Amino acid sequence: MLFITRHKLIVALLGAALMLNSLNALSEDIQKVVIKTSIGEITLELYPEKAPKTVENFIRYVKTGHYNNTIFHRVIDNFMIQGGGYDKKLKEKPTNKPVALEAGYALERGLKNDAGTVAMARTNEPNSATAQFFINVNDNDFLNHQILPEGNPVQYTRRGEVITAPRDQALLATAGYTPFGKVVGGMDVVEKIKSTQTGNQGMMQNVPTEAIIIESIKLLK
Repeated sequence: MLFITRHKLIVALLGAALMLNSLNALSEDIQKVVIKTSIGEITLELYPEKAPKTVENFIRYVKTGHYNNTIFHRVIDNFMIQGGGYDKKLKEKPTNKPVALEAGYALERGLKNDAGTVAMARTNEPNSATAQFFINVNDNDFLNHQILPEGNPVQYTRRGEVITAPRDQALLATAGYTPFGKVVGGMDVVEKIKSTQTGNQGMMQNVPTEAIIIESIKLLK
């Protein structure tokens, strides 16, 4: 009986060790980046299993140094902070081809535009995201993809308001914005950025009056 008890103990310990190694390996596989700004660092955890094309697109820009010396050019308190597209002189940087929208795919996997998540900025065209990204500083449910009921016209909700519109217009309005990661370090820096004073510069609104520079974004090994 003593031998059996020791044997079971050894098996249990070996099982626990294997499980710990597996968890450590899984932790090491999680992709993270560090955004070094002029006022501090922000660490993002990326979720390729929830937005694969979007994460791949973002990492491609990171690896080429696209984000180096860009700025947070649009800051709206209680909404989001947006950057990655303009240099310090507000000159827009050239980009690659747009990435396909994955807002619905991400939502199916439980990733929404909640406070602290990072998502891709785009135009009114759903499949137009390139390099610009934003960090949500509020739970922005209206930026999530919505599944529409059958019919034309169709009803959908936006910020609690029920809207009736032709189906093609509703599809554009409910396409959503693709979240692809989350802030896991430096949320205090995000809070500082969202509270910064802003104004108009040329045709652009909500521009920080004192530039907040993205000095670099680098992958963590």
